[in-house]
Amino acid sequence: MRSVYITRLSKCLPNEPVSNDEMEGILGMINGKPSRARLLVLRNNGIKTRYYAVKNGVRTHTNARLAAEAVRALFDEKLPISRLQLLTAGTTSPEQILPSHASIIHGELGAGNIEIISAAGSCCSSIQGLKYAYMSVAAGLTDVAASCGSERLSAWLMASRYQSEADSWQEMERNPYIAFEKDFLRWMLSDGAGAALLQPEPNQVGLSLKIEWLEVSSYANELETCMYAGAVKNEDGSMTGWNDMDVSKWATESVFSLKQDTRLLGANIIKKGGAYLSKLIQKKGFTSNDIDYFLPHMSSEFFKKEMYDTLSEIGLQIPYEKWFYNLPWVGNVGSASAYLMLEELFHSGRLKKGDRILVMVPESARFVYAYMYLTVV
Repeated sequence: MRSVYITRLSKCLPNEPVSNDEMEGILGMINGKPSRARLLVLRNNGIKTRYYAVKNGVRTHTNARLAAEAVRALFDEKLPISRLQLLTAGTTSPEQILPSHASIIHGELGAGNIEIISAAGSCCSSIQGLKYAYMSVAAGLTDVAASCGSERLSAWLMASRYQSEADSWQEMERNPYIAFEKDFLRWMLSDGAGAALLQPEPNQVGLSLKIEWLEVSSYANELETCMYAGAVKNEDGSMTGWNDMDVSKWATESVFSLKQDTRLLGANIIKKGGAYLSKLIQKKGFTSNDIDYFLPHMSSEFFKKEMYDTLSEIGLQIPYEKWFYNLPWVGNVGSASAYLMLEELFHSGRLKKGDRILVMVPESARFVYAYMYLTVV
């Protein structure tokens, strides 16, 4: 098996940063009333600005275009895109059921005939795609692979997506805003894309990131669904998908909006991530002394202290000065977040050869976790 290196990282963040005070003007008010959840959510999540692929009420980018622009930025005259052999893509928010997301991105790129892989899911989907690229390069099947994560979640968060449900309520005075599980995510998520280039040799000039290992595990066998779209969650925890529902309910129950069971999230997202990392510590034999930068994908700074305490409990006490994340000024961009953290750190001038990086990506959809360990070379 060959060594695999991330040799280039890029991003695409659409339009100008959107402040907390501007959000509702862009996403709209449900039933014409300001959200009661917005200020509470924003106070806890620590996000100050984010990006939306919409301007003056008009879409400026598709999800595929965001991804394609990030991937295209990986290439230049020294390494033309004609050398690309494999493209992997992950997203929470594809704009169609079929064709696959990677197919649409490939069409946007206009590159030659290449192998493509689309990974379904949410935050971990792009990392699962990255693992496929990693294995392909390591096995000698591919020499130039690009992996990306991208989101255009703003389309799912617009007030118009919820209005039919709000209109159907009989007692609006008793229920003046959408259920917290639905309104919560409107103030958490944003748009953008990140991409990584994988090759079997490091850069001759400048730094590269050697992938030492990349591990992914699902806890769906233990836990019910937490975050979902295109379905409703039943009282027994089971799911009923859109294709088994009457068409009339798609709008009146905002079936295609993104929803999250916040109680299930709070009880498990950090706990299970810590349990899995504890197993990896035993398997890989590393300590906090083997980590120079810790890149945690956090949906909210609300979880920061609990994450620190959990890491300490499993014997991996990582001081905050080793943490690196850009949630406050980039926002929670789902499957793109890990790439955006790595891209910013990679180009920050802070890294030096020999530095070791631990990347953590939790996915709350039905609790999937990914951890990646990198060495700067």
